[in-house]
Amino acid sequence: MTNATELTVEPIIGLEIHVQLATRTKMFCGCPLEFGAPPNTRVCPVCLGLPGALPVINRQAVELAVRAALVLNCRIATFTKWDRKNYYYPDLPKNYQISQYDLPISSDGYFELTCDGQPRRVGIIRAHLEEDAGKNVHDFPGYTGVDLNRAGTPLLEIVTQPDLHSADEAREFAVQLQRLVRYLGVSEANMQEGHMRFEPNINLRIISGGQEFRTPIVEVKNLNSFRSLYLAVQYEIDRQLEQWRETGETAAMGNKSNRGWDDVKEITLPQREKEEAHDYRYFPDPDLVPMTFDPAWVGQLQSEMPELPIRRTERFVAEYRIPAQDAPALVDDRRTADLLDSAAAAGGDKVTLAKHFLSFWAKHANERATTVAGLGIAPQRLAELANLVQAGKVNATAAAQIAEAMLSSSDSPTALAERLGLLQSRDTDQIAAWVDQALAANAQAVQDAIANPKKIKAARGFLTGQVMKLSGGKADPKIVGELIEKKLAEKTGGNH
Repeated sequence: MTNATELTVEPIIGLEIHVQLATRTKMFCGCPLEFGAPPNTRVCPVCLGLPGALPVINRQAVELAVRAALVLNCRIATFTKWDRKNYYYPDLPKNYQISQYDLPISSDGYFELTCDGQPRRVGIIRAHLEEDAGKNVHDFPGYTGVDLNRAGTPLLEIVTQPDLHSADEAREFAVQLQRLVRYLGVSEANMQEGHMRFEPNINLRIISGGQEFRTPIVEVKNLNSFRSLYLAVQYEIDRQLEQWRETGETAAMGNKSNRGWDDVKEITLPQREKEEAHDYRYFPDPDLVPMTFDPAWVGQLQSEMPELPIRRTERFVAEYRIPAQDAPALVDDRRTADLLDSAAAAGGDKVTLAKHFLSFWAKHANERATTVAGLGIAPQRLAELANLVQAGKVNATAAAQIAEAMLSSSDSPTALAERLGLLQSRDTDQIAAWVDQALAANAQAVQDAIANPKKIKAARGFLTGQVMKLSGGKADPKIVGELIEKKLAEKTGGNH
């Protein structure tokens, strides 16, 4: 809520989100889903809308939709049907879209998130299934092409209550929803390939002179990035306030409108008046039977739900002792998070495992354009390496060298440490000899470590580094520190 002179202005924002479901084939036919295929090569009589072609429901799409609805805390319908949404557009070959109108597959849910450190709950009006349209291609001089490869792609449309009140909140909701559907495996949610598209509905509640005014609702169509969602919402908030100041126009039947987003100019542009439900002449699709859901089947899907990102983040921070800001790097990829838990279950030290995942394993994954799980290292080997460090048998630098060797060798971390000569020495006599050698070669550092208050810490750290250098990294740092302390104490008669 913002104040502008005597005005109180509250943005009212609801989102419609289209999520492409992670199926191999389309919603009502067997055509494969393949991004970037040559135009009109992944089509058949069903998605071309040819006379006599009959649709068949994709069971996997229905199951994915129910899984998503369950984590959105929606009520799953026991009976739902398909409807025809009638409108003409060149990329809609049937002149209608198969969707759901009055009996959606799920409704009455909510989504919880944190925005600016504050918990928020956003109501979900409905999440229903439908098919996508094709795509108009405006790349040709003088005419527009139509690519129907996308026609019939299964979509889950999620419609929120107008519970968001800023561009920041809208963007954060979108980010967290993408995280969730990816985690469930419901969608790849790759916005560059059109797997998630956002359509915010925006208007303003304005209090002026004790009176309340609401500006006409604007729906901004087909935003495919978090950046464009944020900028479009913020632009509309500013534009609507300015327009209200100029015209005083308020929301009324028939003055909703659709606008498009110009990503270059960073402005919204008028498209057309927004249709009301009756404009689409919805009626039940006669080619598709209604669906009923066995509560036991829905309960089974509920029981199979993984630990969700927010809860898993809290647990990782507590169990693996990692900073909260680092937790998403471990949690967001479900396979990597599962691998970390598996390595811990195999007996690996949790704190050390987390440090390894965030450091050298993440580095190797980034270099190979994959995830830590994608590196293919078995959890038992990850656990063994972590325990070598925890037990003081190898140091952190040596662990990174062993990890690199593990990528190309099936040998155990212990065997690799032995072959590479990286096992730390706990031979006190040998380490004492290295300490004596380091102290003898660095008289000034010894003097500073004993008598220079400003340099004591740095000098002792330097001497420890010299011992580790002499040992080739094999000396146990803990024993090195203890022996240095002892030797320095002896030089000062025990008073240092």
